[in-house]
Amino acid sequence: MPVPAIALYPVPGLPLVDADTDLAAVVATAVSEADLQPRNGDIFAIAQKIVSKAEGCLVDLNDITPSAKARELAQGGDKDPRLVELILRESRRVVRHNAGVIIVEHRIGIVLANAGIDRSNVAGDEDTVLVLPEDPDASAVHLRQALEQFFGVRLGVLITDSVGRPWRLGTTGIAIGCAGLDALDDRRGQKDMFGRVLQVAEVAIADCAASAAGLVMGEGAEGIPVALVRGLQTGDSNQTAKSLLRPVDEDLF
Repeated sequence: MPVPAIALYPVPGLPLVDADTDLAAVVATAVSEADLQPRNGDIFAIAQKIVSKAEGCLVDLNDITPSAKARELAQGGDKDPRLVELILRESRRVVRHNAGVIIVEHRIGIVLANAGIDRSNVAGDEDTVLVLPEDPDASAVHLRQALEQFFGVRLGVLITDSVGRPWRLGTTGIAIGCAGLDALDDRRGQKDMFGRVLQVAEVAIADCAASAAGLVMGEGAEGIPVALVRGLQTGDSNQTAKSLLRPVDEDLF
């Protein structure tokens, strides 16, 4: 099987996004104005932040009344108890907590700090925060359908976010939503170069693509929340980002 050559193209020129924005339309316009012509099999990596903004996922902390549990966690971690309450509401369980950070299992199944709630690149005062989309996989499906209709080619869509990792400094991109491509390539049962049968080879294709796209999208004031990934062929896969979630009974940590 040939190794694909991967190309990454940043998509500049997107306007600021809010709940009145037709996200697929502004992405399509920015792609066209950047003289990028999507081909069959291309993938759009789209930052969670603009998806959340377009879906109206802004929360005013002044509307949040913290519970006793939130106040207790906030006191131990030097955090705003209203923010902690929102973290709890967005989560299934608290995995670990320490000064300044609360690691949770989010309601969509991923494990990350502070339930992915963020203030960076969010318009408004310090009391305005952004939560993750209600269903990032559904968001990816909707955007894929709209972009395929606009460009007339077969596409994949990833909703990406940046997360930290145990025992490693820094953040890296992952796919929290996925449509149109295999999120997980299970190669168990295939053979290596020397004929040995692979036992544990599962490749997180969607996460690899999301992380690679992050290199051209940036994390700060770059203003590039969309990238086109070329070389990883899409298909009619029904896999979603949930395919990447490790079952609880396999969690060693």
